[in-house]
Amino acid sequence: MIIGIGSDLIDITRVAKVIERHGERFLDRIFTAAERAKAERRAKNEKMVVATYAKRFAAKEACSKALGTGIRRGVWWRDMGVVNLPGGRPTMHLTGGALVRLQALTPEGFEARIDVSITDDWPLAQAFVIISAVPLAKP
Repeated sequence: MIIGIGSDLIDITRVAKVIERHGERFLDRIFTAAERAKAERRAKNEKMVVATYAKRFAAKEACSKALGTGIRRGVWWRDMGVVNLPGGRPTMHLTGGALVRLQALTPEGFEARIDVSITDDWPLAQAFVIISAVPLAKP
């Protein structure tokens, strides 16, 4: 069963301007170490680096909407991180207040599954997040 849906659309050039203005301070405040490593592996192409950050920013916004809180009520930027599963499918790794909120949303006898879709087409980046409650496997 679906327990949360969120989406976000962002202008990549806006993210580029914030990075240019605030640099490391912004990147450290918003992105996890894994997200920063993913973006920096694309350092040969500055547009790809910024687009990578913008997609992850949009995914965090979408996830906070799916959690029903936005970036408040104990849910902060770095509590949500985009990670890729072994097959490449993106999902979110939640910690802190975001994890607490997810646990509160997930009914007993179920586990949460977070599906993420991210894309960009310069100058826009978009993300969708669907949080589902999946029945726990019986032993």
